[in-house]
Amino acid sequence: MEQENIAVGLDIGTTKIVAMIGRKNEFGKMEILGIGKSKSLGVHRGVVNNITQTIQSIQQAVQDAESSSGMTISDVVVGIAGQHIRSLQHSDYITRNNSDEVIQDEDIDRLCNQVHKLVMLPGEEIIHVLPQDFKVDGQAEIKEPIGMYGGRLEANFHVVVGQVSSIRNIGRCVKSSGLDLSGITLEPLASSNAVLSQEEKEAGVALIDIGGGTTDLAIFKDGIIRHTAVIPFGGNVITEDIKEGCSIIEKQAELLKIKFGSAWPGENKDNEIVSIPGLRGRDPKEISLKNLSKIIHARVVEIIEQVYLEIRNYGHEEQKKKLIAGIVLTGGGSQLRHLKQLVEYITGMDTRIGYPNEHLAGDSDSETTSPMYATAVGLVLTSLNEKNRKHSSAKLKEALQSQGEQDPEVTEVQEPKEEGVQPQNESRGFFDKWADKFKEFLDNAE
Repeated sequence: MEQENIAVGLDIGTTKIVAMIGRKNEFGKMEILGIGKSKSLGVHRGVVNNITQTIQSIQQAVQDAESSSGMTISDVVVGIAGQHIRSLQHSDYITRNNSDEVIQDEDIDRLCNQVHKLVMLPGEEIIHVLPQDFKVDGQAEIKEPIGMYGGRLEANFHVVVGQVSSIRNIGRCVKSSGLDLSGITLEPLASSNAVLSQEEKEAGVALIDIGGGTTDLAIFKDGIIRHTAVIPFGGNVITEDIKEGCSIIEKQAELLKIKFGSAWPGENKDNEIVSIPGLRGRDPKEISLKNLSKIIHARVVEIIEQVYLEIRNYGHEEQKKKLIAGIVLTGGGSQLRHLKQLVEYITGMDTRIGYPNEHLAGDSDSETTSPMYATAVGLVLTSLNEKNRKHSSAKLKEALQSQGEQDPEVTEVQEPKEEGVQPQNESRGFFDKWADKFKEFLDNAE
């Protein structure tokens, strides 16, 4: 089978690690060929804190995916999250030498490259440079400047920044698991690829991905990403609170949360009680469901308020920035009962639970369309789109060369992915340079 249209996403989460293999079918939808998951042991709040354990978990997830699909995995696209991620707005411009020619991809690449050279705080690295809107010779609000005439091209950018050491640790884990790293994508961006429809992105929507260790937020308006944030708590802190509040072990707390938990305390009667077996011959514990949902409610409110603060920081209250499609909840934590109602109550915004079936083929099984797999599905999609793009630009180049024409760099830019394809003699994408530095570093370390 052609490797061209197959991609592997690796979601290194705090609670689980998922390896997912997918390919595009003839209708442009994604088919999942194999999936493997393992318990994640070396990750805390989205950041790797034990390399050895993470490597073992990755290898197990990859083996599962390989045996369920009958294929071997060589390279993966990984998601990155964690509280070290921050985003900023930046505007930059270039002056074009020849304003008689129309603006081409190279000009936009040059502009993006210039932003990549921004001086960050020590120990930080730019992960994504996402153009939002362009200005050509002072004419504002241009979405697609390619093909226009103009001497000065400027753009507003959404720049996502992360810690170099965290990125390198993830790279190290993937490398040591015997895999190649073909790209790094911000997790909320990946999840939004899997869950949101184009209409929602146009109307304005906030995607809240509640994972085990982090809650990721991505805000879209007019089809463009406007704001991203990673909040360093998720479903695990709820489990932790239940464990402390009811004096039970973590495994029981997690089961209680999943089976009987609710984010809305009014649901349970005072006399509803669950009995939990005691440890090693001790008496069983009785826990009232009302108390359980009070504990959950308190923590969930805290998480939602943090997210809502980010939504307000983006400017949701301004008429022009209003998020008409409201909120979409996804990730494992979104399966908590009555969460949707609580979010609507706190924010006053329309809310739905997002299942990653936006681009999946119709016969995908129900397990893979669970919100838990939103990030993994999104990573595979992102990688497939990127491969597709490179493939079509290579074909275009071939066609041009066979006509004996000059070889213009053919790239496309409005894709929230690694800025990979750039003019050869220009500085290459951040990721290529970083990967080279990284390989060098590993070689020296050995």
